[in-house]
Amino acid sequence: MSHSMFKPILQFGTSRFLQAHVDLFISEALGKGEALGKVTVVQTTASTDSARRVQALSSGEGYPVRIQGLENGQVIDERHWSSSIETALQATRDWRLIRRGFVRDVQVVISNTGDKGYVLDAADTSALLAEDAAAPIGFPAKLLVLLHDRWQRNPTASLSLFPCELVPRNGDVLRDLLVSLAQNWNLDAAFAGYLRNTCRWANSLVDRIVSQPIQPVGAVAEPYAIWAIERQEGLLLPCVHPCVVLTDELEQYEQFKLFMLNLGHSWLAERWRIEGRPVDETVYEAMNDPLLRQSLEDLWSQEVLPVFAAKGALAQARDYLASVRERFLNPFLKHRIADIAQNHEEKKRRRFLPVLEMGERVAGLQQPRLRRALGG
Repeated sequence: MSHSMFKPILQFGTSRFLQAHVDLFISEALGKGEALGKVTVVQTTASTDSARRVQALSSGEGYPVRIQGLENGQVIDERHWSSSIETALQATRDWRLIRRGFVRDVQVVISNTGDKGYVLDAADTSALLAEDAAAPIGFPAKLLVLLHDRWQRNPTASLSLFPCELVPRNGDVLRDLLVSLAQNWNLDAAFAGYLRNTCRWANSLVDRIVSQPIQPVGAVAEPYAIWAIERQEGLLLPCVHPCVVLTDELEQYEQFKLFMLNLGHSWLAERWRIEGRPVDETVYEAMNDPLLRQSLEDLWSQEVLPVFAAKGALAQARDYLASVRERFLNPFLKHRIADIAQNHEEKKRRRFLPVLEMGERVAGLQQPRLRRALGG
């Protein structure tokens, strides 16, 4: 593969989530002439699962995505074919090729590098900027080397970056991390200015449950999907798609997800623990227990929706809650409550406490269930 064949979209990460989310959106948009082009995927970790996926993706033949669940009360069970990925590379093995291609052809960067994706590695130093250096270990250092190469070649060429890691204001966080790393490496102040002012770092929220892989590549996912991207000047989108939403209210999307979907999961986990419910109980099974279902519906309607009503967002919150209800009632999804219940106390604090604090600002709102769950 010569550098001139590099695609306009470079993606860090081979996860099944990206396969059934961003990559599927781009594939569907390509069919309508509404995407920038195809995707080059870079494997960032040394895992054998990722290596198998890279081998399968590098053929460019595409892969299946099975969509299973409820949508507007109808059962969906569909097979889609995603053909947006042109080829896949391995960062350590193909680093020189990646560096050459990045400088010339890439217009958009997408990443989903997992929980530890933003962790810096002490072994990554400015020596890695040398032309013949090996690939850095950490994702931030890999990206910094590529952006430095590009800046040296053309300091005015913009680039749009879309981190999809589940970190609030993920674009700002990744930008600040790279600026800090550039300073630690004693790089030119003009390069830090390029990172801050010429590159476009998108804050976004991704949401779709991708329940299992298809081997060697492909995925099973629910019908619901959204990629909410905060609007900003100069941002180049990889594609136009009904699931890609440009918004000036990204925080509202984040609060909907945290305080209805995630809070709902943690409420079921709370009841599961207190009541000693079946060890392998799933969200679907819990939703089909009338008493447990009613406790969750009461929590949403009496202790969560009024918070959004006070912010003037009741209609949108109700629409979102209707989609959450369908997702919880997905008969295909084997989502074990035992898995949701991991790190339960920390999740409760993150998901329940802010709703209580917002509720306190709404005169007269009683939230006894959330208070009890938090030990108040």
